[in-house]
Amino acid sequence: MHIEQAILDKVNEWLTPTFDVDTQNQIKEMMTTSPKNLEESFYKNLEFGTGGMRGIMGVGTNRINKYTLGKNTQGISDYLKKSFPGEALKVVIAYDCRHNSDTLGKVVADVFSANGIKVYLFSEMRPTPELSFALKHLKCHAGIVLTASHNPPEYNGYKVYWQDGGQLVPPQDEEIIQVIEDLKYSEIKFEANNSLIEYIDTEIDNAFVDSTVANASFNTSANAKANLKIVYTSLHGTSIKSVPSVLAKAGYTDVNIVPEQAEPNGDFPTVVSPNPEEPEALTMALALAEKLHADIIFGTDPDSDRLGVAVRDNNNKMILLNGNQTMVVMTNYLLEQWKKANRLNGKQFIGSTIVSTPMMLELASAYGVECKVGLTGFKWIAKFIKDFPELQFIGGGEESFGYMVGDAVRDKDAVGAILLMCEIAAQAKENNSSVYQYLQQMYVDYGFYKEYLISITKKGIEGANEIKQMMIDMRDNPVAEINGQRVIMVEDYQNSTAKNLLSGETESLSIPKSDVLIYYLEDGSKICARPSGTEPKIKFYFSVNTAIENLEEIPVAEAYLDQKITTIISEMQLN
Repeated sequence: MHIEQAILDKVNEWLTPTFDVDTQNQIKEMMTTSPKNLEESFYKNLEFGTGGMRGIMGVGTNRINKYTLGKNTQGISDYLKKSFPGEALKVVIAYDCRHNSDTLGKVVADVFSANGIKVYLFSEMRPTPELSFALKHLKCHAGIVLTASHNPPEYNGYKVYWQDGGQLVPPQDEEIIQVIEDLKYSEIKFEANNSLIEYIDTEIDNAFVDSTVANASFNTSANAKANLKIVYTSLHGTSIKSVPSVLAKAGYTDVNIVPEQAEPNGDFPTVVSPNPEEPEALTMALALAEKLHADIIFGTDPDSDRLGVAVRDNNNKMILLNGNQTMVVMTNYLLEQWKKANRLNGKQFIGSTIVSTPMMLELASAYGVECKVGLTGFKWIAKFIKDFPELQFIGGGEESFGYMVGDAVRDKDAVGAILLMCEIAAQAKENNSSVYQYLQQMYVDYGFYKEYLISITKKGIEGANEIKQMMIDMRDNPVAEINGQRVIMVEDYQNSTAKNLLSGETESLSIPKSDVLIYYLEDGSKICARPSGTEPKIKFYFSVNTAIENLEEIPVAEAYLDQKITTIISEMQLN
């Protein structure tokens, strides 16, 4: 096959003595046996997406390896020195259960230390939210976590956090990327100064547990805690390091861990995907819950930022809640607690994202707080906290099974969210109710909102081009009518425009540019198209709603909303 000269130039650079012999040999092997794989490995540089940098492990510029991560780390080291002249620089590093995460974590630590930067390195894998907490706790300038979240086993990744404990956001991200791009691989300093590397563990763990319990506990009685039967699975990931400790410290005694999934394992052998967004991932937890007659199920992804929840419905059947449902339940509960404590005075806010349920806006309005809505990814919610210090952050989430309680952690945090959901469930059960009934009453109070997600995977170079073309088609030829409803507004976040299709007027969007399109229909329905920033996917988000007067109307309303979603998907030819 023909390989472009620009790709071959990159390949030849990696065959120079700057790169170790093993790397060179792997490239030579690909040249003879798998030119297609060679092209995929070098056709571009790995990019920072919504959740940092993720990719398949292997040799090449489009792969996760010691050189691509070393170059990142060298660039960040140079940027830190320029940003904080004269300061004694400190960084903290964590890693998850994935293959090579520990060795790659040490490579990153080596490069920072070789640049004269003090490094706190977790001695073993830890949850991502603990990294965010540790960064602030240790007063570091930056933090790194080696993780690919819920991606398949062949992936790994690199997430960068800044002084506030949140992920990189503009302008730092673009500035750092430019520094990295300008670097040569030969400029990476790999020789560690081990005197600058300090291993951390128990002391930070204890502080993280104490902070979580203080932050997510709301006066639940000891009896209510004892009566809540919990099933929990870490899906072979890092949350096993924190969740049992947090629940025990908070006083929850009936915690049943799925034994087959408790052992950390980067192959994730018992699931197709270690993603609690996928119903299949909680199959074992559901089976154990039925056996034990449990009240609630929790599952976390490998780095413990995403949270899956299952609860019993009115027929005592275990059902999985989606990310929008768990988000509105937790947010409404927090707002209730703040109101009871007379802590609401109009100077608070909750956070959400443009692809999440509009029900968050209804909650904010009902309680007299702001709802700040940003792009997909918790870095934007964390940025709101930093940008609006005059406002108190109550809680916030996004549809992709992430939630953040307060601001002790500046990223989605399954550890704190699990404890908060336990508080809600325990108190509801004590009052002869349930999480499910709590959610149903919210539909009566604020409107019945129902969301649905379609995710289409398109791998490789061809797939990336297909996704790009789909977005071009939707931009150049916007749909005028869907399901008998006129499209009244199109928001194009790449062009920063919101166009009213009825009046022809166009307004500017203040949110940073992103490859996202949102259609608003005249009946309040919302359709969003967005290529994933970290996976070879394009995602379509649907939100429909209707008003109901009482609980008895829910079955008919749900059927109506389900049919509406089905029709929209069919008319958009996405099924």
